[in-house]
Amino acid sequence: MIVENGEVVDTYRKIHLFNRETLWFDAGDKPLKTYDCKGVCVGVMICFDWMFPEVCRTLTLDGMQILAHPSNLVMPYCQQAMITRCLENRIIAVTANRIGRENRGDDDFTFTGASQITGIGGRVLSSAPTDLPHLSIVNVDENEASNKMINNYNHLIDARRLDKYSVV
Repeated sequence: MIVENGEVVDTYRKIHLFNRETLWFDAGDKPLKTYDCKGVCVGVMICFDWMFPEVCRTLTLDGMQILAHPSNLVMPYCQQAMITRCLENRIIAVTANRIGRENRGDDDFTFTGASQITGIGGRVLSSAPTDLPHLSIVNVDENEASNKMINNYNHLIDARRLDKYSVV
């Protein structure tokens, strides 16, 4: 849920299911969308959606400055991938990940923890332990995420060669 001032603004449904979730759930059917939260453009993806760069790029093209990324991550790759997502989109990402272990039936998951706040340029601004609750408060300038200039000559969005990409 996207909540502002105690009111539910909208809901987001995870669009990329992981592992056996494909047996039990339907993938989200709502389009990717950003939200104006007190003047900040926020996008949302859940857990395994990180594996698909199109999610972040689509939200970036819609003006996203900050990505909210609640997760139950079990693969050790996401936190490093978020560095790339922030670098390739010049956004700020907040990945809130679960810790601990869950053993249910044939599933035995150990969650990777290491919640992370990643800044523009892929700099890790805060990284939590893998096995303990953690709270970080980081000051960021979300307006920096609106500047898509990589240098004086290259604009992250405008420099794309859309005529050379296949879109499927």
